[in-house]
Amino acid sequence: GELGKLVEFLETGQILDINTSNANGLNALHLAAKDGHIEIVRELLNRGAKVDNATKKGNTALHISSLAGKLDVIQLLVQHGASVNVQSQNGFTPLYMAAQENHDECVKYLLAKGANPALATEDGFTPLAVAMQQGHDKVVAVLLESDAKGKVRLPALHIAAKKDDVKAAALLLENDHNPDISSKSGFTPLHISAHYGNVDVANLLIEKGADVNFTAKHNITPLHVACKWGKTNMVNLLIPKGAKIDAVTRDGLTPLHCAARSGHEEVVDILLKENAPILSKTKNGLTALHMAAQGEHVEAARILLQHKSPVDEVTVDY
Repeated sequence: GELGKLVEFLETGQILDINTSNANGLNALHLAAKDGHIEIVRELLNRGAKVDNATKKGNTALHISSLAGKLDVIQLLVQHGASVNVQSQNGFTPLYMAAQENHDECVKYLLAKGANPALATEDGFTPLAVAMQQGHDKVVAVLLESDAKGKVRLPALHIAAKKDDVKAAALLLENDHNPDISSKSGFTPLHISAHYGNVDVANLLIEKGADVNFTAKHNITPLHVACKWGKTNMVNLLIPKGAKIDAVTRDGLTPLHCAARSGHEEVVDILLKENAPILSKTKNGLTALHMAAQGEHVEAARILLQHKSPVDEVTVDY
């Protein structure tokens, strides 16, 4: 009967503006979305209700239906072009709201429609962090699966490290998580945060006892990884925390070799100022200078020469 009444009101001109709202900015579409009245939502949209109109707090009909777990309404709103990654005043997204209330099917659908799981609230909570905090295991599983996209599933702490999600990482570590949990190839969350230059999570991991010199396969340390990818901020974090500047991989590479080979001159400079072993050779007899030259990294080579790297080193290859 509600739908009939609404249509009658609209037809007889008793509702002049379909988008009219109360003092809090709530309109007919918001109320119908909250209660899951799919037919009323459809009728309102067909008659020109604006899909992304927000309340005073910045909530759209999609926020409201996500919070209420009304999947059919969510689908209809998205089909009508509702913005999936819209953030309310405090940074809440529809995905966050669905995750917070444990609506796993809604979370799945929103992710499939391009919802960004990295968007956090003002106080730094992502959908993953809030689902963990609330103990919503199904939603946590859905969010972790979505991150894997068919690749090898990383442990949850690695995913938090990759996303620099400090809140999620802290929650995982609280639940008695070993900070040095290893992936299949032996990489720890600290290796992962070194790769992405995520110092916030790295700081937390080290605080919780992560081993800065943990060797993954081929004896690769987090410092090797940070140097290879040119993550200056991470190099500056790891060295004072006791990362071995002369650590060697299975093939004899030091962090300096890794930085020189990739041409990261800033990192090369930092390492040399920290007395990195400039003459150290790989298993093939290569120094960092050879590696910079091989990669035609002129600036890195210039810095090495400035630091008195001998030019006439003979390599085993010749």
